[in-house]
Amino acid sequence: MKRVQSFRSVREEQVSSLIRSIFSKTGKEINLGEMLCNLSYNITLRTAFAGRCKKHEAFISFLKKFVEAMAGFNIADLFPSIKFLPELSGMRAELERFHHDIDAMLESIIQEHRDSNANPKDSVDVTEDLVDVLLNLQDHGGLEFPLTTDNIKAVILDILMGGTETSSTLAEWAMSEMMKNPRILGKAQAEVRKLYDKTGDVNESNLHELKYLKLVIKETLRLHPPLPLLIPRENSESCEINGYEIPAKTRVIVNAWAIGRDSNYWNEAERFYPERFIDGSVDYKGTNFEFIPFGAGRRICPAMSYGMAVVELSLAKLLSQFDWKLPNGMKNEDLDMTEAFGVSVRRKNELHIIPIPYHLEMTME
Repeated sequence: MKRVQSFRSVREEQVSSLIRSIFSKTGKEINLGEMLCNLSYNITLRTAFAGRCKKHEAFISFLKKFVEAMAGFNIADLFPSIKFLPELSGMRAELERFHHDIDAMLESIIQEHRDSNANPKDSVDVTEDLVDVLLNLQDHGGLEFPLTTDNIKAVILDILMGGTETSSTLAEWAMSEMMKNPRILGKAQAEVRKLYDKTGDVNESNLHELKYLKLVIKETLRLHPPLPLLIPRENSESCEINGYEIPAKTRVIVNAWAIGRDSNYWNEAERFYPERFIDGSVDYKGTNFEFIPFGAGRRICPAMSYGMAVVELSLAKLLSQFDWKLPNGMKNEDLDMTEAFGVSVRRKNELHIIPIPYHLEMTME
């Protein structure tokens, strides 16, 4: 968590840039989903590489295409016993090509960091980033296991893929649900603006005071977990669940999306109602198995704290500095909430809304 906090300035700088960009489009329809996605990628790349990624835009474009390819339909998934289908469909070759290209990109970035760190004169004005932290651990130890370059690449890719996809998807769904439910939107805005009036700013040091916003985020995670199917696990021993015998070493895939909508555990399971979490007894950190959007145990999502920091700050700023309305006179209840399943559960149609500055002096900061 301390390492997440160390990159606070990056998040606040990039979110402020987003707010300025939205302000420049006052009264015009914007694609908020796309803007939130770009925000997440910009924050993640700045955190990981501290601006030392020479092909920033190209890297973002490549990652987006990689995610799309991973989420694409593959007929081999329907008939896994037919061994030649992956080659016939071309999906395996495409993913292997993506893997080769991204491995080469990460290798180049890691080598640039090594070269920079080896020459003190070149690194005087360079901010320490995630790659520096990992290389330091590799060189000086501090872990129970040796950290290889492939391990470093895997951690970076986890943050790039997990942190960006989960945070941007979650923030877009939260805004969508609030636009669909004006009562909830108004209540969340009132809380954020009350904090602004009291402190003169909304930043990461006072986000803990936004109790209702945290309830909104929890409820969004319940209905729209960014990863509907958690990372596959393998049981070490045979066991029985609800009468089904699960042999040892079975690949188990947990459906977090279905669990969050199970009426056996949630009253009015399909209703977006943040107040259901008001007693605070259920959390998303892996101890309540009726609510595991990030998984549980030692394999819980490593980008959870990082992603949530981005979501909380971006939503707080969007709510404090703008009022919002739907385009073309659309009624709130008519907003399409259709999901598109892939690597993450995104909106089928990205969220297009119109920003109206709440206070000019707030937005210009």
